[in-house]
Amino acid sequence: MLYQAYQAYCDTLAPARFAARTATGFRDKVLGGAGNMPFARRLFALAETFEKSAITHKRPPYAIHEVLSGNAVTPVVEEVALSLPFGDLLHFTKPEIGVPQPKVLVVAPLSGHFATLLRNTVHTLLRDHDVYVTDWYNARDVPLSAGKFGLDEYIDYVIRFLQELADPADANAGRRGAHVLAVCQPCVPVLAAVALMAQDDDPCQPRTMSLLGGPVDVRESPTVVNELANAHSYEWFENNLIHAVPWRHKGAGRKVYPGFIQLSAFMSMNSGRHFGQFRKLYKHLADLEQAEADKIETFYDEYLAVLDLTSEFYLETIDKVFQQALLAKGELTHRGRKVDCSAIRKTALLTVEGERDDICAVGQTAAAHLLCTSLRPHLKRHHLQPGVGHYGVFSGSKWEREVYPQVRNMILAMA
Repeated sequence: MLYQAYQAYCDTLAPARFAARTATGFRDKVLGGAGNMPFARRLFALAETFEKSAITHKRPPYAIHEVLSGNAVTPVVEEVALSLPFGDLLHFTKPEIGVPQPKVLVVAPLSGHFATLLRNTVHTLLRDHDVYVTDWYNARDVPLSAGKFGLDEYIDYVIRFLQELADPADANAGRRGAHVLAVCQPCVPVLAAVALMAQDDDPCQPRTMSLLGGPVDVRESPTVVNELANAHSYEWFENNLIHAVPWRHKGAGRKVYPGFIQLSAFMSMNSGRHFGQFRKLYKHLADLEQAEADKIETFYDEYLAVLDLTSEFYLETIDKVFQQALLAKGELTHRGRKVDCSAIRKTALLTVEGERDDICAVGQTAAAHLLCTSLRPHLKRHHLQPGVGHYGVFSGSKWEREVYPQVRNMILAMA
């Protein structure tokens, strides 16, 4: 019933949101300079702030139109390389680049926000690489006929995408694999996928695997997130956080973990800060400080865009990753088959952690090295980034200046 109540709340506010959007459109298209009179500025600032505070359920645009690659600015075009029921393999092509660049699969987290959360990650990688990203769908838009999507299916998708990226076999080296980079939650399924490919001696095994801030072993330095996951039983999460999608959506009847619940939990932890940001937004708009207002709006356009997770994926992640740490114990199975990370011998491993990460603390990602026991020393690297929290590992100035060179150098060394 919670999802239905949320839908009713959104429906109640819809006319007011529409009126606010109409008012700001009228200001921009009709009033011109008249809209900048003191009283009008405050009125339209209030309308725009109200409109921007709405939760949305559609993926924002990546808005990556060009990138500096080499010594020239080159255009970037989005293309769907492969479409599957629960997500696309999205390719950021650079038509004017004549020289082939290393292919990199960016595996985005499926944790309540869209893959566009990694916009800065993708933009930076595009400087030197041919970039693909897992563009996950909102589960409430996937019909029941598409079947289920749990941890096993997630691993299947990663393997399928890596096989799609593989180049024709090199007659000399016999190696076809691309490179894979996982951010946060998918570090576990990506490590499992690569291990399964190694167990099968799949020629499409990735050449490098970069794991950034992921919960490989949550027993190391448990965080508040880990403690919350263990504060309740599996049944509590199933009974209290799983809800059916309302009838009006394509995925009507599908059991999901709603994105608005995840967002509400995050915002409640810093409610004062978020309220303060919207007050700043109103002030900047009323004072015609558009550049400052744009920064806040850009952040919340992304932050308030949420997606639902299938119930099976959410519950299995809670159970197998955060409560039991099965991969770290060597007990994780995929469709009844044990996942053996010691089978990985050909894929170089880079792990990256943030010194101040309070979501995946120091030691949780580096644990991957203890699992990949067959990798020779020169195929293992670890980077601890000083002075950054969770998001600083894959976004922002320190990602661009200090973390990205580690990723680039690893890929270059194995290319």
